[in-house]
Amino acid sequence: MTEVSFYHLQKSRLEDVLPTLLEKTLGAGKRALVMTASDARVEHLGQALWSSRKDSWLPHGSKKDGRSEDQPIWLTDFEENPNKASFVFLTEGVERGDLDTFERCFELFDGNDAAQVAAARERWKTYKEAGYQLTYLQQTEQGGWQEKASG
Repeated sequence: MTEVSFYHLQKSRLEDVLPTLLEKTLGAGKRALVMTASDARVEHLGQALWSSRKDSWLPHGSKKDGRSEDQPIWLTDFEENPNKASFVFLTEGVERGDLDTFERCFELFDGNDAAQVAAARERWKTYKEAGYQLTYLQQTEQGGWQEKASG
């Protein structure tokens, strides 16, 4: 069954955290699908990934780029998996009905947004009832991650 990890962002923006998680994903030999709430956010995250670090390069694409089969990281705003990713990153409260088709799911949410926190709590309950293996990580003051719960 899919392993679901909740990442409660408190000190950093999604654009700052996502590149590190994607680097680890590629380092593990996995493909990633990043799902966000709108086409504008897909474009924004794409630009953020190109400019995230001077010493790193994260190859990625979206529907505007095409060639999904060649993209180790695919950015989208709707439910699809054209690059055959095994890891899915859900941002801004987006939901998918096909989590069982992924090895891992990363739920990233802004801890400074009450609506995102409430929605993440509801998704935790839903996933737990469905039998998913869950982990909740909260960002520390130093920007690292501390596991706060599992289930």
